[in-house]
This record gives sequence, structure tokens and C-alpha cells, in this order.
Amino acid sequence: MLADILHKAEASSPSAAVIISIALMLFLAFLMTRVTKKLKLPNVTAYIITGILIGPYCLDFVPMSVVDGMDFLSDIALAFIAFSTGQFFRFSALKKNGLKVTVITLFEACFASVAIFILTYWVLGLSLAFSIVLSALAATTAPASTMMTIRQTGAKGDFVDTLLQTVALDNIIGLLAYSIAISLASVSISGGSFSISDVLVPMASNIGVLLLGCVFGILMKPLLNQKRSTDNRLIIMIAFLFAFCGICVILDISPLLGCMSMGTVYFNITDDEKLFKQLNYFNPPILLLFFVRSGMCFDLSALMSQASTVGAVSLLVVGVLYFVIRIISKYCGAFLGCAVTKKDKKVRNNLGLALIPQAGVAIGLAALGARTLGGEAGDALQTIILSSSILYELIGPVCAKMSLHLSGSYSDKLEELVAVSELNENGEKKTQLEMLIERIHKIQEELPKHTVTEDDEQAFTSAAEEQYENTHPNPNQLKFGRFKRR
Repeated sequence: MLADILHKAEASSPSAAVIISIALMLFLAFLMTRVTKKLKLPNVTAYIITGILIGPYCLDFVPMSVVDGMDFLSDIALAFIAFSTGQFFRFSALKKNGLKVTVITLFEACFASVAIFILTYWVLGLSLAFSIVLSALAATTAPASTMMTIRQTGAKGDFVDTLLQTVALDNIIGLLAYSIAISLASVSISGGSFSISDVLVPMASNIGVLLLGCVFGILMKPLLNQKRSTDNRLIIMIAFLFAFCGICVILDISPLLGCMSMGTVYFNITDDEKLFKQLNYFNPPILLLFFVRSGMCFDLSALMSQASTVGAVSLLVVGVLYFVIRIISKYCGAFLGCAVTKKDKKVRNNLGLALIPQAGVAIGLAALGARTLGGEAGDALQTIILSSSILYELIGPVCAKMSLHLSGSYSDKLEELVAVSELNENGEKKTQLEMLIERIHKIQEELPKHTVTEDDEQAFTSAAEEQYENTHPNPNQLKFGRFKRR
């Protein structure tokens, strides 16, 4: 019934159909998160599943014309994701471990891409264009699940630092690989001859976008000074992101790398963590709509149907093999990279487990790649990436938590969290109660002190107190006021 209402609304009033569809996407995705929360799954899983259920290939609640009209969400969502990732590129940390992290990232990203290309092109005999693009997407990693697990466990140490920097660099390498792959795929589809310019041009384009993003990041500093109100800072930042994203669309270049460099430069020259936190409060509805819309493009029947093939191979077989081979190659690549850079044994043995998730960046690039490939190859690319992303998000948080635990980055035992001496000043052995009290005191000292220093918070408090006094006047003040009037 709901589907009929929306389809009728589309015929009589297209604007009404779009508005109702967006409301439906937001509300149903929220309800689905109530289910995934009980199962301790990330929200992105709920969003994709919601899109699959209400999309044209399942319950058909949202008309296909509305889904096609929201195609711009891929570019905007990638811009927000990339800008937020910039805060993980602190120059001081990169100077300390930059070379080792770069080597590790090259190993795990290249291992994944090469393994998938060998599987799809040489083993399964799929087309060159499809194999190149899919192998490039295999390099990317989703930081959301890993970041969520780190926050929940309070993990810290060399393993966590290496992991965060590897994930951030991972997406840069993945984007560069995708840019080259999509150019080679276009040449393969058109039937033209390959030349070195087909590699150099996309690399030059990405370097240009990278530099343009740095310029935007520098220009943001004077415009986003602390004197401006919180609302105006958010408005200016979104205007910058939208403008940059629009320029990239005109040039037919992904905004990912440029927005990442914009966020990196701005964060390092201002150390403005507050802006990134504010963005994290603003972007959930945008990312929700992006993931739901991505789920709508997922044809579950095509994945399960034996008639759906890429080349001569069933799409289901390609999806399953992609899922398994990428996990194995990511782990082996990270292991060898850590061995070459002589990382600690705990980092070497467990880093690959935390690099399994793949969602935001890969889904966005898959949507862009589907436009270039077109037809059945484009649909198959999105179907494989979406289906594998759901599986990766199901096992990703579990593997990330396991890697953090096995690496010793966090512990549930109080005696392992805080170390204290077993002897007192007199050289006598402390009781268990004394040691417990000392550990609690040490934990309290490490906790950040809560102080209200923000002008907006002080202004809000003053306004609240004034409003309370106006609505709840003091009886003595009322008597004094009546005496004055007399």
C-alpha cells in the first residue's frame, strides 16, 4: 500500500515523492538500528539492509526515479568521509612512524589488489575492465568499525597508532589505484590502444586535486576563527566542502583525495578538534541516506540467481571468492609489511585482523565505477561490493576487537590497566585493598578534568539562568516590585 502511495505521488507530484521517500529512508533506517544494536552490529549494516528491503529490487517502496535522482549523494558522502579522515594525519606522528607505516600499507594494499586481479582476470577469466576496477577497490579499508571498537575498549599504544595511520594511508593508495584503474578500464571498454598517458594523466589529476585541497584547507583557517559562532563555522565549512565537491564533479574527478588533504592541512595548522567533532554530529543523516541509497541499488536476486554472471562465472561465486581472498591477502600483506619494518610481534601477528572492514569509501567508489563500466558489469561491481561490505561489517568489529585484545592494547583486568608497586615506603607488602585504592587514585588522575571554558556554553548557562529567574520569580522580589510600583 505504501509503495502504491509513493508511486502515485511520483506521477502527480514528484517533489512530494522525494520528500516522503527521504522521510521513509531516515525513519526506517533508524528503526533498523534498534535491531542491529541488539545484535551489536554497526549502524552501517542497518542502513544497507534497510536500503535493500525498501529498494526497487525488494519491497519497492521508493521509486527508481527517486533512487536515480539521489545519485549526487555518493560525491557528497565521500567528501564528508574524506574530510573527517584528515584528522588522523597528524604530521608529528607521521614524522615518527611515517616510513614504517607507508611500507606496511603498501604491502597490505598491493597484496589485496594483486590477489584479486589474479583471481578475477587470470583464474576466473573475467573482462580486463571489470578485473582492474574490482582489484583497485580491494585495497580500501573502512575506518568506522575499527574506530568504534577502539573508542569502546579505550585501547591505546603502538598497535593502535599503527592501525589508525595504516587505515588512513590505505584509502589514499586505494584512491590512486582506483583513478588509474578507471582510466585503464575506459580505454579497455572503448577498444583504444594503451599509452603511458593513460596512467600519468589520472595521477597528475589527483596530484592537482591534492594541492587544491591543501589550498582550501589553508583558506579555511582565517574564515573559521574561534571568534565566529559555532553555527557560522559549520555553515562555512559545509560551503567549502560543497564547493570543492562541485569543482571535482565538473572535472570528473573523485573528491576523496582532495577533501582528505583539505582536512589534513586544516587540522595540522589549527589543531581544531572541535570542528571535526561538530561535523561528526552533523553528517549522520547524510551518511545514512548515502548507505540506504547504496542498498537500494543492490539487486539481491541477481546475486543469488544462477543466470546472473560476469563473463562466464556466476556472480555469487565471484562475490564469495572476492570476500575470502581479500581477507587472506590483507592479513598476509600486513604480516609481511610488519616483518620487513621489524615491528613488534604483537603488531605483526594481529594488524591484518583489524583491516578487514570495507564500507564507506569502497561503496562510494563502486558507485562511481559503475557509471564508467555501465550495463551488467557496472551493476555486478556494485552488487559484489555491497554484499561483501555487509559481510565485512558483520565480522569486522569482532575481528578488530580480537586484534586489540591479542595485541595487548586494552585489558578488562584492573591490575593490567594500572601498575602499582606491591611494597609500601617501609618495604612492607601492601594489602589487596591498599593496592586497589592506589589503582583507583591513579585512574582518577589520568581522567581529563571537566572545565567549562567555551564561550557558547557559558552564554547558554547564563541565558538558562536568566530564563529560569523570569519564569520562577523569587517571592521576595515580587513583594519588592509591588512596593516600588506603589
